[in-house]
Amino acid sequence: MSETELKIRVVGDPVLRKKAKKISRISSDHSDILSRMARLMYESKGIGLAAPQVGLNQSMIVADIGNGLYKLINPKIVSKVGKQAMEEGCLSVPGIYLKIKRAKKVCLEALDENGNPQKIEAQDLLACVFQHEIDHLEGKLIVDYMSLFKKFALKKKLENLANEKLSQSENKHSKL
Repeated sequence: MSETELKIRVVGDPVLRKKAKKISRISSDHSDILSRMARLMYESKGIGLAAPQVGLNQSMIVADIGNGLYKLINPKIVSKVGKQAMEEGCLSVPGIYLKIKRAKKVCLEALDENGNPQKIEAQDLLACVFQHEIDHLEGKLIVDYMSLFKKFALKKKLENLANEKLSQSENKHSKL
């Protein structure tokens, strides 16, 4: 894996809709990418970031709600308890905030950046963040939770986000 600049991908980018591939052999490259993802998450004022959001089709997430950074490889939710609804935003869907129903508590299994197995129990905001980021690994975005009415109401805004990103990409290529 070469040292390429990580950039947050926005709605409309096909990488956000692909199911992330499990990582079978962890290398120092993965640790480096997780650190770079964390740096980008903090710079973007986010509390979670999944590899597909930076264009990588790999099962990795980072999260920090203010009490420590998690760098996780192949995270999987093994149990869910209770219900909660929180307003969520997403770095890949800027300017959109939606109240989403999720489990109040989750238990997940993952590997840390050194390949050590982790079992993490989370509740409230951290549980929400883990569920949100694992959704990204499945190719799911917060807009998928919207009602048909809300999707229709926000359709133009979502199209503008996707078109804006596309035109930025085209301008970049024409300047090379």
